[in-house]
Amino acid sequence: MNIFIDNKSGKPIYEQIYSQIKAQIISGALEEDDGLPSIRNLAKDLRISVITTKRAYEELEREGFIYTVAGKGCFVAPKNVEFMREENLKKIEAHMEAIRQLAATCNLTRQDIMEMMECMLEEQQ
Repeated sequence: MNIFIDNKSGKPIYEQIYSQIKAQIISGALEEDDGLPSIRNLAKDLRISVITTKRAYEELEREGFIYTVAGKGCFVAPKNVEFMREENLKKIEAHMEAIRQLAATCNLTRQDIMEMMECMLEEQQ
């Protein structure tokens, strides 16, 4: 598991840890029941406070991405297919909004955008 802390980022460190672990779980880089580093070890490796790491893990557990076994550690939770679908739909909507805004700057019509999408979908087949 690779975590990169960007001290120049405006995001809090716990949020950077949370979002990177979450992304690795969603992408499949971390699989169901994979063990995560202990809170103390991750804090030591990243040279940050244990409290910061604990907060990231608590957030991941609260959202169902990981689970804790007393005395054993934290593990990747089974994927909730419906939750993953919702996460992906949010990403698609964000991309579509960016496309809408960019298309407006190019004076593309709705028909132009639809034709572009149809071409892309045809190429997949």
